[in-house]
Parts: sequence; C-alpha cells; structure tokens
Amino acid sequence: MVQVRAHQPINDDGSINLEAWLDHVTRVDPALDRQALHEACEFARDLEQQANTTEHHWSEGASTFRAGLDIAEILADLKLDQDSLVAAIIYRGVREGKITLAAVHQRFGPVVAKLIEGVLRMAAISASINPRESVVVGSQTQVENLRKMLVAMVDDVRVALIKLAERTCAIRAVKEADEEKRQRVAREVFDIYAPLAHRLGIGHIKWELEDLSFRYLEPGQYRQIAKLLHERRLDREQYI
Repeated sequence: MVQVRAHQPINDDGSINLEAWLDHVTRVDPALDRQALHEACEFARDLEQQANTTEHHWSEGASTFRAGLDIAEILADLKLDQDSLVAAIIYRGVREGKITLAAVHQRFGPVVAKLIEGVLRMAAISASINPRESVVVGSQTQVENLRKMLVAMVDDVRVALIKLAERTCAIRAVKEADEEKRQRVAREVFDIYAPLAHRLGIGHIKWELEDLSFRYLEPGQYRQIAKLLHERRLDREQYI
C-alpha cells in the first residue's frame, strides 16, 4: 500500500515552520526563488488569519494555508516552475473567496492568475459527476466524457498538475471527514483523477490516488488485500 509523505515542519506553538519548509522545497528544486515563495506563503497566511469564516473545508479545522503548502510540495517534487508553486499556495484562498483573481493578477501577475483560473474551471467540471454513481454500475460513458472534457479544456499542462496535486492532498486529508464526504471525494478521485494521472504519466501519484480512494470505496476488500500483502512480506522476511 502507498505511504503518505511526512508532515510539515511544526514550531513548538503548533504553527508551520515556514523557513524549514522553504529549506525543504528549495533543496528539492534549487531553481526555485525562495523569496518569491516566501512572499506567496506570507500572503496566503495573512489571508487565512484575516478571514472570519471558511465555507469549503476538506475536514473540520482544515487550514487553507497548510493545504497550499501541501499542494506546492507535491509540485516541487514534480519540478514544476515558480509560477505553478505560487498558484498552488494561494489557490485555496481564491477558491474560498478570500481573494479575487483580479487581485491575484495585480499582486502575482497574469500567469499565476491564469493557472488558478484553469484549476477552478477543472474543479467546476469534475464537480458535475454524480458521486453516488459508480463506473461499474453504468456511468462509465459519463465519466469518460468528463475525462475527455478535462483534457480538452487544459491548454497548459501545469493546470492539470496543480489540480492533481490538490486532489492528492484532498484524498489524504479526507480521513477525518464524515462518511458522505469521504465517499464523494474518493469516487471523484478514483473515477477522474487517478486515470488523468495515468494519462499524464505520473505513476506515483496515480498509485497513491487509486490506493487511498479504494480504501474508502471498498474498505473490506482493501483490508483483505492489505492483510495478504503483509503476510507475503512476513513470508519473504522469514525466507531471507
């Protein structure tokens, strides 16, 4: 089964150790501009602190600032460029109405604003899938059409990669959500985004999306498979 990455560096007071996080992502990709990332992070953190309410949570108590760092970290591993990481860091703030695209354009430039706009369009299209339907029971044509629409509408592959990273973070975080939300996110990820990751050739993200979504969609089968894999690993260790 897939192992989820380590947690973000945390200060003693429970806040994100931003300097340590920046150290990490700039080690992963030294071409990144640390100062520009720092500015985007501070901006996203200020937005969250200024907001009184948040309408769209993955789970209770979720932080849009931390979510942005999670998304950006995945993109850094994929060696995406500076604009992509900045867009990832502030995307949730735009989605939740804490800042407008016009303000993003003015502060961070047209490229970042266009990337976020593209991710928002992808989210709107994928939201049209009925989460209660399954590919197995007859919605395969609908789901395949949605996949084609998503691919056709993306004129910049960075948009698709940001959305894949965002959904990866969503399926990781949905463990603490209620059952309805777990099912909804898992169905969307399994039917739409795992195949999209496969189509884009990002194998490790495809496997993680399939693994985590299958855990919620078919928990009994998932536990059985996990048990068999564990037993086989023990057998190999004993043989060695």
